[in-house]
Amino acid sequence: MHENSYKDLLHNVEKPSRYSGNEWNVVKKDLEKIDLSICLAFPDIYEVAMSHLGFKILYHIINSRDEFAAERVNAPWTDFEKILREKNMPLRSLESQLELNKFDLVGFTLQYEMSYTNILNMLDLGHIPVLSQDRGEDAPLVIAGGPCAFNPEPLHNIIDAFVIGEGEEAILELLDTVKKGKKQGLKRDELLRELTKIQGVYVPKYYQGKYDENGVYKGTFPTDEGIPKTITKRFIRDMSQSSFPQDMMVPYMDIVHDRIMLEICRGCSRGCRFCQAGMLYRPVREKNLETLLEQAEKLVKSTGYGEISLSSLSSADHSQIHDLAKGLVDTYKDKGVGVSLPSLRVDSFSIELAEMVQQVRKTGLTFAPEAGSQRLRDVINKNVTEENLINAVSDAFKSGWNRVKLYFMIGLPTETYEDLDGIVDLAEKVVAEYKKHGKNMKRFSVTVSTSSFVPKPHTPFQWVPQFSKEELVNRQNYLKSKLKSRYINYSWHDVEVSYLEAIFAKGDRKLADVLYTAWKKGCKMDGWGEHFKYDIWLDSFKELEVNPDNYAYATPQADNPLPWDHISSGVNKKYMALEYKRALKEEITEDCSFGACGGCGACNNLKYDVKKVRRGQDA
Repeated sequence: MHENSYKDLLHNVEKPSRYSGNEWNVVKKDLEKIDLSICLAFPDIYEVAMSHLGFKILYHIINSRDEFAAERVNAPWTDFEKILREKNMPLRSLESQLELNKFDLVGFTLQYEMSYTNILNMLDLGHIPVLSQDRGEDAPLVIAGGPCAFNPEPLHNIIDAFVIGEGEEAILELLDTVKKGKKQGLKRDELLRELTKIQGVYVPKYYQGKYDENGVYKGTFPTDEGIPKTITKRFIRDMSQSSFPQDMMVPYMDIVHDRIMLEICRGCSRGCRFCQAGMLYRPVREKNLETLLEQAEKLVKSTGYGEISLSSLSSADHSQIHDLAKGLVDTYKDKGVGVSLPSLRVDSFSIELAEMVQQVRKTGLTFAPEAGSQRLRDVINKNVTEENLINAVSDAFKSGWNRVKLYFMIGLPTETYEDLDGIVDLAEKVVAEYKKHGKNMKRFSVTVSTSSFVPKPHTPFQWVPQFSKEELVNRQNYLKSKLKSRYINYSWHDVEVSYLEAIFAKGDRKLADVLYTAWKKGCKMDGWGEHFKYDIWLDSFKELEVNPDNYAYATPQADNPLPWDHISSGVNKKYMALEYKRALKEEITEDCSFGACGGCGACNNLKYDVKKVRRGQDA
């Protein structure tokens, strides 16, 4: 066991377990006996990092190969960072306490634009030059993947190579290429050039963004021959055969999602027009029942967890969800192991299913109508009705549930104040339903939560401007004034954070200097309200003469180049433009798993058998 290099410091920090390592099922290898090491870096605190399933999958896959070692590091909280900087101590991995700059690779996951400054901060704390151009031959290769990698340009001068798509499909091929290149004695540039030959790997130094004389973006193009013009994502074709950890780590402190996360399917065919994940992870792919029951059995034995969460973008849509839930409940209910469904759609809600999975412990129910009126739900293609919601909560209240959470977005395209009234109306109807069927008003509550719409790349709403900050605040205040029932709690998000998220979500290479400047001035942990320094961000934009409104409030035409056009999720840009037009006409598009093919192009472009996405009666 490695001695913790921080052991004399941790009594001075808030939560020492964030930095102690040695969790149950941790993998520790002798780094002298492996060929290549990678530190998987999560740009947020430990509790968030340890809740991320993708991180655990990559950790498992890499460590399954004897010649590779994967270790972990997360962003230190500000108290620990202060100590590290005062003592000039480097950031180290949790497993072997190796300094970050001693690894062959450091791999970041990009889940959220507001974590970007943490990436720069972690590199600096790890004694790795923040800018890729300053890294020498001995510095680790800095790679990144995750949903935000689908618009990599704001990080083009920080990250050496991006993996586009599902990392478990490409990571071993990438590591094999690096291993081979190191044995051949390739220089850093030569190695990066080799990485461009791997499908789904984007090396930004071999591309250049071009602008016309007026500063209008004209596209990003390869600088050398042989470099692909478009980088198409990697994806798992058969989820049942994909590698999945059977002995996930169990932390010694509370984390955000402290349970078994059993991924039952990936992708979603519902087609919500605001949802980036729904577009990026197409086509939808399920694990079969036998595989899921087997994985659950091994995970219960190896972790001792008391809850299995059936994870996916829309778990109730799995074609065998009832058989799966029944199988798990029948097997584990007498052992005190519960089953949960983290995401429920009101149209696929089944009281039978809800009761089945909550036999061990009954928690609150969460639904996401997203918009208050049917008109606006048609605009965003949510494909649920008020009747769906009322029927769902009515059944739930009859069966003894007392608490409901409702998630909405405000500032959606074409939203009016009448649509906001719809949110109020829906919440009040939920209260009325409880009064009909509920048993204890003292225990009853409805939580209405609104987030501000952020237009995301690779969605039909990528051309939509965000509502102004002032208008979003007006709409929040409007809802506060209307949601007066004693049984309704209302929560909302900071509009300035959503504004910055929109800027970087739709950003280009010009934002890289803003990011660097803001970090140098002290920005980090931007996703944590107490550390968000909006004034510094505004100063940084002003100093570099970059107008942030030109990103958040941009209204590009459908045929204008976009900064992420050279990155392909498989979904055609023409399809997204058509979906945007249909949204403005308040027309819905069917779920292609159960209805007609919408023609998004994912199956065709990715050479995936379209019959495999069919889950309806004609499947």
